[in-house]
Amino acid sequence: MRNFTSLVRHLFPLRFISTTPVSASMGRRWKKKRPGHGGPGQRRDRPPRDQRQQRPNEWQDTFVKENKDFEKFYKEQGIVPEGEWDKFLEGLRSPLPATFRITGYKSHAQELLRRLKGKYISQLLDVTSEDGELLEKPQPIPWYPDELAWRTNYSRKDLRRSPALAKFHDFLVTETETGNVSRQEAVSMIPPLLLDVQPHHKILDMCAAPGSKTAQLIEMLHTEDGQSFPGGFVVANDADNKRCYMLVHQAKRLNSPCFLVTNHDASHMPNMTVPSDDADGATDTLAYDRVLCDVPCSGDGTMRKNPDVWKKWSPGQGQNLHNLQLRIVRRGIELLRVGGQLVYSTCSLNPLEDEAVIAALLTECEDSVELVDVSNKLAGLKRLSGVSAWKVMTKSGEFYGSIDEVPTDRHSNLRRVSMFPPPDPDKLEAMHLDRCIRILPHHQDTGGFFVAVLRKTKALPWTRQGKADRRKEDAAVTDEAKQSDTSATPDPAGEGDVSSETGAAAKADGKGSDTGQGEEDDGKKEAEAGNSNGSEGLARPPPAKKAKLAWEGSYKEDPFVFFTEDEELWPIMRDFYQISDTFPNLQLLVRCYEGKKRTVYLVSKEVKDILQYNENSLKVINCGLRVMVRSRNDKTKAMSLFRLAQDGIPTLLPFIHGRRVEIKQEDAILLLTEENPHIHKLTAEAREQLKPLEEGSIVMVYEPDMSNPDAVHCKMVFVGWRGKVTVRSFVPKNDRRHFLLLCGVDVEVRQTKRRQLALEREAKGQTANDAANEGAGQEEEVDDEGAEEDVAMATRSDDETPATTETSDTVEEETSAIDSDAQSSIKE
Repeated sequence: MRNFTSLVRHLFPLRFISTTPVSASMGRRWKKKRPGHGGPGQRRDRPPRDQRQQRPNEWQDTFVKENKDFEKFYKEQGIVPEGEWDKFLEGLRSPLPATFRITGYKSHAQELLRRLKGKYISQLLDVTSEDGELLEKPQPIPWYPDELAWRTNYSRKDLRRSPALAKFHDFLVTETETGNVSRQEAVSMIPPLLLDVQPHHKILDMCAAPGSKTAQLIEMLHTEDGQSFPGGFVVANDADNKRCYMLVHQAKRLNSPCFLVTNHDASHMPNMTVPSDDADGATDTLAYDRVLCDVPCSGDGTMRKNPDVWKKWSPGQGQNLHNLQLRIVRRGIELLRVGGQLVYSTCSLNPLEDEAVIAALLTECEDSVELVDVSNKLAGLKRLSGVSAWKVMTKSGEFYGSIDEVPTDRHSNLRRVSMFPPPDPDKLEAMHLDRCIRILPHHQDTGGFFVAVLRKTKALPWTRQGKADRRKEDAAVTDEAKQSDTSATPDPAGEGDVSSETGAAAKADGKGSDTGQGEEDDGKKEAEAGNSNGSEGLARPPPAKKAKLAWEGSYKEDPFVFFTEDEELWPIMRDFYQISDTFPNLQLLVRCYEGKKRTVYLVSKEVKDILQYNENSLKVINCGLRVMVRSRNDKTKAMSLFRLAQDGIPTLLPFIHGRRVEIKQEDAILLLTEENPHIHKLTAEAREQLKPLEEGSIVMVYEPDMSNPDAVHCKMVFVGWRGKVTVRSFVPKNDRRHFLLLCGVDVEVRQTKRRQLALEREAKGQTANDAANEGAGQEEEVDDEGAEEDVAMATRSDDETPATTETSDTVEEETSAIDSDAQSSIKE
């Protein structure tokens, strides 16, 4: 080796060839850290707080909030009332206030609201800012029902300086992690409210991720307390596979057996087969009662929370998305039953993405779809009517008001008729585009938004004409009179007959999108055919594509395997918990064919039918409510092989007649704050109920005491374990904090040095301003990481909710996690 090295040096006398050992020249451990960059002396070399660079508390100020094309475009459209243009721009350039919504079942949400108003907001009346100004306390959003949505505009600095605000923030953090509070932008709460959802409705959310609107829809299904299976369901779909898991994370927190998540291109959402109500063994195509189309858009209404839109905005964005949006809403109308309602919404103010899409859809559907007047809904919401005239802007800044004004040599994007207002003034007036809703940012300190509510009054025209055209081709009829007679004789289409309404997806497009995310057709066929808008353009549907399995070319999720009549595990579960014979045990499922079944899920009958009848045509990401988990000690059948899961106990409770223990509020606090309390610490009533029970999983139920104003006024149910001489609760950490907050126990979310200083000031009776100078030197020593933990309520909307990929049976089995959570101590 030494001779070889000498030979190399002799032949290649290069200075850059080094013989230094690799381990001595590479790796972090050999690099000496500079002061201020993580090494020794970092704290010593940091500048004083008042000399440091401002932390991005007002991070939007770092963006240039100007775009001349944006201002030119919207001034020409005239969507802003006269004299309000400066206020409009000022509103777009200001930060968006934080808004949150109280979720959950009705009685539970009302009790949480009572605690919020009585214990937290009432303490924020005299909170001042750093400058001594009185801060505005959180206010309910005036148009949201029952005061279940609130807005606040506190900064991070305010939350750090005020102990009262810190407690309020801890409450929001705890309830958000539990799922009882959803941080959601105010305007995004509007579409589900306008859908007028009833518990029996079949609902489709076509572009559902990240899932805050889906959560609203699920809540509306469960408006009646104690109803385990309301009869309706929610199909939440998204084209992006990764965002589907974000959607699962949001919806799973509501613990409903009546929803499923699918992964399909919304513009090509497949038909679903369900059993017919008329005859045994017959099937129908599923038709939805309600459809939500919150389509992908340019997002210029979100500039307040996404200031990078200022730089990226261009007039071509709306033109590129217009065709995709039209395809999605058209497919939604096809899947809607006659008499059902569809809500179309965007977070864009661009008429090409709003009224132009609605006008094009109404033109194609003729008199089978109408706009619904919702001016009497959501009292207190400031809104503007939709516009009936708009212009298309080119990259060079030229405007065209109709297709006839566009030169023939222009790009095909500008040659799309559907982007322009209908040329016939009578048809335009009959559309009633003024029934659309426009929300401007400066009117109620919100984001910009557009909403339209559509009702399907009869079968779509291309359904009747498409069937007639196919019959003519099959019969090879050449007689012109007979051909005309055949095309004029439509077939009746029932409410649920949407299977033949799939051919319109390319009627005005020429080419469809396989991703549903901003893909655009070339538009050449549209220009040649005049865009096929109007009754004369209702040509027969394109040839049907070859059927493709939902799993082709993608990862296949774990299977959904339902219990059968001879399931050996069911008698053990039924007898141990004395489950009622009325319980639908055939709706239980596991996520594996073979091996040990670890987690048992429950779905509603309607969801089960969808899974079984569409196994090879539908890509289901997740569904089912976890109701039981295999116990660690499963050697004997004296104790149940499966313990109850906290997620599913509210749904399962009406069917369980055994192993139930009625507890008092003091019992609940004891079980939630101590790890393994002895049975003798419980009240006498609870001890008597526990005596005859053998070891194993139990259900602990607290019934509300309405006569006591300090007691919890809603039912609390959580699972536990009865040991030989002890009893413990099997409640996840976040749910444990939530129950304690309902019981009036102050839960400490985290302890930072700033929090300690604030509590000390409160004990001394000092205000934040009095202690500012005194604590300045101490606060300089506080670590940045601690400051980041003490974050204020973010102003971002539901679009930035963190994703999760916990969907498989193995990942969702959280026995060890719940055990460790049960051992965590929470201070009273």
